[in-house]
Amino acid sequence: MDFMTDRDVQTYVDDGYVVLDGLLTSQECDELRQKMTEIVDQMDVPEHCRTTFSTYHDEQLKTQGNADYFITSGDKIRFFFEKGVFDDKAEFIVPKQRSLNKVGHALHAYEPLYKKVTHSPKVQGIAKKLGLANPVILQSMYIFKQPGIGGEVTPHQDATFLYTEPLGRVMGMWIALEDATVNNGCLWFIPGSHSSKLSINCCISRRMVRTPKGTYPLTDFIGKEQAYDEEKFIAAPVKKGGVVLIHGQVVHRSAENNSEDSRHVYTFHIMESQDTCWSPDNWLQPTEELPFPPLYTK
Repeated sequence: MDFMTDRDVQTYVDDGYVVLDGLLTSQECDELRQKMTEIVDQMDVPEHCRTTFSTYHDEQLKTQGNADYFITSGDKIRFFFEKGVFDDKAEFIVPKQRSLNKVGHALHAYEPLYKKVTHSPKVQGIAKKLGLANPVILQSMYIFKQPGIGGEVTPHQDATFLYTEPLGRVMGMWIALEDATVNNGCLWFIPGSHSSKLSINCCISRRMVRTPKGTYPLTDFIGKEQAYDEEKFIAAPVKKGGVVLIHGQVVHRSAENNSEDSRHVYTFHIMESQDTCWSPDNWLQPTEELPFPPLYTK
């Protein structure tokens, strides 16, 4: 029996996202969290790399784009911090385990436990159920959404950052390693916002692109994020071990985590590579060390 049903496929096609319970067992979730605890315990972050991660437009340019650390992280495992976790001497003012916004962007390639989950039979089955002929893995992230300080992610479309021609070839898989609730910052979507049938905004209104070599900032935005009707967003809570499939053009966001509970997530993006052009202007580029690996393994 397929993990993903025909009805799930139709929901994804219609809404641009679908929540599927039970991708991972509770134990598998705990193992991924424990491994990340070990990775963070061992991290040694140079002071110049203590970059604050944000999704506000101007701050994105300043923190993500300006930082070579970010733009060269596609084939590495690197650390991105929440605001306000360092003092003016760049020393931690919160426990190290509570300091991070995310770790990215190549856990799927270099950490065996994450690689195993990314290529699992269930994940491959989802891609096959959706008719993907030759999907490749673009990037992966561990997102912490720390209690009390986990930052807001403003409304956006993933294709802003991961642009293809034609559009519609990128999908995120967002796996909850603990319950994601309205209280601790679950995702919210505008159903159908990926589709020209239901929305004039099916294409993207903003792109993050690399600037010409030798110029700063290292990335810039073309266009502006549109204003969205808050009432159109629908919450998508997920139980521990569940996964949200996210179409590259569906509009989604998450609120700050003001609760006492973290909201750890392992997420990665895949792309149908058959008859698809990955934009050379995207911040993320395959490298000799790490070409985008195929999802399907023998």
